[in-house]
Amino acid sequence: MTATKIQTASEALGDVLLDLGWMMGCAESCTGGLLAGAITSIAGSSQWFERGFVTYSNAAKVQNLRVNEATLERFGAVSEETAMEMAAGVLMAARDAQFAISTTGIAGPGGATAGKPVGMVCFGFAQRVDDGFSTRAVTRIFEGDRGQVRESSVLFALINAIEIIRPR
Repeated sequence: MTATKIQTASEALGDVLLDLGWMMGCAESCTGGLLAGAITSIAGSSQWFERGFVTYSNAAKVQNLRVNEATLERFGAVSEETAMEMAAGVLMAARDAQFAISTTGIAGPGGATAGKPVGMVCFGFAQRVDDGFSTRAVTRIFEGDRGQVRESSVLFALINAIEIIRPR
């Protein structure tokens, strides 16, 4: 059921991006490429998907996405601050993209820390604007096993991306 919802959401995101003439990219940690996989499973996605990064380690976040080491030290990899910097980092790397999504979280079954339970995922959304980037973040806690948390994260990211960029 979730796979069908993910495919439908991916197609809908593609339609919105095509209507705007936009390209997008993504940066993933806890979803490990599932978001990019969902997007690229759609025929013709090369017309609206520019690139994706899987930056699982903090070093990869710093090297590939220019996430500030101080952000990681102060807030941790699983934080809205890091998610926003990851999304902005995609736009710095993908100069032809107008929009980016990032995911960073704790899919489980281990890895929980005080204030950061298993299932907690932070999402970053970045949009290119005249003088740089507009970023926002949101955090959700998902139920289920590792696979369910990751799939729920992909679906949430896709649906929220549509809500953010859909022309009013």
